[in-house]
Amino acid sequence: MAICIFPGTFNPIHEAHLKMAEFALQQYGFKKVIFIPSYIPPHKELNKNLAKHRFNMVKLATAHNPKLEVSDIEYKKEGKSYSLITVKEIIEQYNIPGKLNFLIGTDAFAKINSWYKADELKQLVHFIVFPRGIEINDKADWDYEIAPMDFFDISSTEIREKRNDSIKEVKDYIEKNDLYTRIH
Repeated sequence: MAICIFPGTFNPIHEAHLKMAEFALQQYGFKKVIFIPSYIPPHKELNKNLAKHRFNMVKLATAHNPKLEVSDIEYKKEGKSYSLITVKEIIEQYNIPGKLNFLIGTDAFAKINSWYKADELKQLVHFIVFPRGIEINDKADWDYEIAPMDFFDISSTEIREKRNDSIKEVKDYIEKNDLYTRIH
């Protein structure tokens, strides 16, 4: 089965995340895209109390499309989320021959060499990199391609600060749970 994973903080998930996943389904013919919200991202300071809310918001945002799934593989570990460990587990769980497809933005991919055991990760993954307004350099030894999708200038930071989002279910969840006003 041709699958693709989409790990991330999703703090919160927004319309651009969904557009990336839906584009990947159409452009590359994946049977499904699996969103993997991190519990505690290793490269960001984040209140672990938000983990449950981020996970729930991803479930709400993806519920409209049966080809978009949400995995609790990182959430249930309740610790730092390392892509290498997750990738190995997904490859084993789905019996994936060859490399696992992995959606990522240029902002994160630009820092990929600093990730946990990056040299081992690069042997297991084919990255589909989405434009995020940042150039990537010195990645010739990585297996990746730039997705031919227009850049969407939406950031989770702006959504948290303005408490505005185009995904109604996520906006309602944020308001109902009073997120991003008391939990940072």
